[in-house]
Amino acid sequence: MRIIGIDPGYAIVGFGIIEYDNSRFKVIDYGAVTTPADVDFNRRLEIIYDDVSQILDIYKPESLAIEKLYFQNNQKTAIDVAEARGVILLSAIKRRLLIREYTPLEVKKSVTGYGKAVKKQVQEMTKRILRLTEIPKPDDTADALAIAVCHAHTDNSLLAGFGKKII
Repeated sequence: MRIIGIDPGYAIVGFGIIEYDNSRFKVIDYGAVTTPADVDFNRRLEIIYDDVSQILDIYKPESLAIEKLYFQNNQKTAIDVAEARGVILLSAIKRRLLIREYTPLEVKKSVTGYGKAVKKQVQEMTKRILRLTEIPKPDDTADALAIAVCHAHTDNSLLAGFGKKII
């Protein structure tokens, strides 16, 4: 199964593409879609949509795992991230991908076994699980890979309903 994990944002969208077969992981690619701060917000959304669409067309994942939004202190930022997340989801929906969303707690628990793990612990375990030589940068990319790992662990287990199915 080929999975793309997405850590949504409007300045940086982390992505990680993995294959999971017979309890074995293979990293295909990872990186980040970035948008310039001095560009109109609507144009930033277009850049995200176009770049994510291109990534999906190149790598042809079977499913997309994305972080479920939780409200932060800054509502303006949360709304902007939600809009970016919307264009990401639209790109996946147009390609008929299975979409699952996971909370940060679900990702932490799946990757480390502990729902209150700190970011560094999640990154280190993701690196070990995927047999990477270093933790990917930026952090959004490492988070996206962790989300993909979470999906692989849950979608192929008795916990398959763990993440909320969007489509």
